[in-house]
Amino acid sequence: MENKYSKKQLMELYETMYKMRRFEEEVFEFYKKGMMPGLAHLYLGEEAIATGVCAALQEDDYIGSTHRGHGHLVARGARIDKMMAEILGKEDGYSRGKGGSMHIMAMDKGILGANGIVGGEIPIATGAAYAAKYRGTDQVAVSFMGDSATNEGTFHESINMAAAWNLPVVYVIENNLYGISVDIRDVTNTLNLADRAIGYGIPGVVVDGMDVFAVHKVTEEAVERARSGHGPTLIECKTYRWQGHHVGDPATYRERKDPNEKTIWMEKCPLRSFRSVLLDSKITEKELVKLEAEVDKEVEAAVQFAIDSPYPDPAEAYKDVYTDM
Repeated sequence: MENKYSKKQLMELYETMYKMRRFEEEVFEFYKKGMMPGLAHLYLGEEAIATGVCAALQEDDYIGSTHRGHGHLVARGARIDKMMAEILGKEDGYSRGKGGSMHIMAMDKGILGANGIVGGEIPIATGAAYAAKYRGTDQVAVSFMGDSATNEGTFHESINMAAAWNLPVVYVIENNLYGISVDIRDVTNTLNLADRAIGYGIPGVVVDGMDVFAVHKVTEEAVERARSGHGPTLIECKTYRWQGHHVGDPATYRERKDPNEKTIWMEKCPLRSFRSVLLDSKITEKELVKLEAEVDKEVEAAVQFAIDSPYPDPAEAYKDVYTDM
């Protein structure tokens, strides 16, 4: 662990990761009880990525998120009670229940919206970066994407534009190996997806997505490059999702590939590994237990807030659909 982190920073990183884990565990419970509409694509196992990336950003920077986007919002400091209410389709949610899990957003935190379309968020974040450059601000946009999104036309078109115009954007691939049931290694001849950056003349970086320090370090460098006017960076974070594509997916395709694959990856649990690092440094077990208890209480309150929130009136279905320009 690098000495650059203060005790306060270390605790904040751990709090973010632990809050993500507990939030997703409660979403999983909602789904199993049939309390939420649609599907839940959980961020369990990938907590180090959003935590490390978002810790390198300013308050006014932008985020383009994916269908697996709960963790991104937590990392940006979005209100988890409003998030939970949105996931249940309730009136007090961020989008008054109209966005749900796959389209959750928090504009006050620069979250431009999660996106149910694979690769759909890439041009949106690229557009935000263009707007920042056009207006002359020092804002940076981050586009999160899964591994399969790198085979979409939006990926190549957006990065080509960003590279040509030196846009302040960082592209982050959360490579968890599978796009639904398709193994990315079966549909691309590129061992490291970050190597695709070579074709656009921009840096491509591969990092251990289970190590929050490693993710934070490369993101800091990429953000500084973008903010100083030197254009985009493509970061590939090697990671793994604990659950199937969504919580109703048994993910038997992974077992057919390698019966030990999930076990091997879960031994690299980013939360458990980070906790061990903290205990070997400036943090005590008592301090971590206290922090965990506080987060547990916050998550429990968010769950109750969502349950108590009313469903929107049916007439609300026709509101906020169009806007007059």
